[in-house]
Amino acid sequence: MDINGSVRSYVLSNVAEVVERILSFVPTKSLLRMASVCRLWRNCAQRVLRTQQQMTWLASSGSSRCDGHILLQTLSEELENVYLLPQTALLMVDSENFTSPECCYQQKKARRNNSEDPDFVQLLKQLLPNNCDIVGIATPGIILTPMGSPGAPPEEHEDGEAGFALLLPHIEGVRVRPFHFCKHTLNNRALEHAGLVGNPDLKVVILFGYMAFKSGASRFLNQLLEPLSHTNALIAGGHVEKAFCPHRDCCSAGAYGVVGLTLSGSRVQGASVLLEQEVSSAPAAEAVLQRLKAAHIPEHNTIGLMFACVGRGHNYYSNQRNVEAGAFRKVFPNVPLFGFFGNGEIGCDRIVKENYTLSHTDTDGLQHGYTTVMSLVHLG
Repeated sequence: MDINGSVRSYVLSNVAEVVERILSFVPTKSLLRMASVCRLWRNCAQRVLRTQQQMTWLASSGSSRCDGHILLQTLSEELENVYLLPQTALLMVDSENFTSPECCYQQKKARRNNSEDPDFVQLLKQLLPNNCDIVGIATPGIILTPMGSPGAPPEEHEDGEAGFALLLPHIEGVRVRPFHFCKHTLNNRALEHAGLVGNPDLKVVILFGYMAFKSGASRFLNQLLEPLSHTNALIAGGHVEKAFCPHRDCCSAGAYGVVGLTLSGSRVQGASVLLEQEVSSAPAAEAVLQRLKAAHIPEHNTIGLMFACVGRGHNYYSNQRNVEAGAFRKVFPNVPLFGFFGNGEIGCDRIVKENYTLSHTDTDGLQHGYTTVMSLVHLG
């Protein structure tokens, strides 16, 4: 008789503390499969899931080994190893390589003129949980922190293939809601549903306008920013080339609009600073970021966001690359940094902490060009 085997079997079938400890070392996708073993394992798996309240990310750059964007390849390979159940995913990819390569130039041109890549979006939804809210954009350049450690040096990818996915689990005391507005859907009821108005717990708004060069787009954006400028929320984002998630049925391809996320709850904190046009050296950038440091935002379970004008980057800093991302890492060595190079920036100097907000501004004071908005968002 195998006594050791019988003991192991008894422990794994009856001792919840041991089972829970073992399951805490299992990636979430495998954890969900193991939850079907028995009632004890299901209960233990649920308790483990409730402890996984820190965001994580997947990021990639370089050339994909197969058709499709390199980020999609990374997601398909690495999601199995993630230790959380994503409730919200924020994806950013470079617009040049967003669509799959085509043999025919005309087909390639036609697909790139389309506001969505159906294959990318369809595969993305297959990889992520059914109830995961996805916000996805394509933009000229990407800022990312490589996978593995928050302390890894962030990278500015002004060209080439790059992308990242920020994965947010359910976090107690934090509510994340996606939104997507076009000229047909922007109204007070929709703003309230997204948590943008009538929401005293609103702390952070991350938003991205697309097709901003179209006639009427500027007036449309002002309609959204005007009520936001009077709130106590941190507002950060910019103008991008495409928004491929959430899907929109309300307007035709090529129409302008805004997508983004609202973050509400007592545990959310944030701060942002604006690197204005005259900031054109590494010491000057670091000096501005010291103001962000002075906000004393907790740096655990916190992300950095960098939204820079496409006119900045190495050309703005005498052919030196990674200047602003490098300055951020010097000031915040353990906070991962993500963002993009886009076609205009949204934000201002602002601190949102606990029960107070420092700095208010009007709609015009939120929109900029040839600048960089640097933000910290703490998720509790």
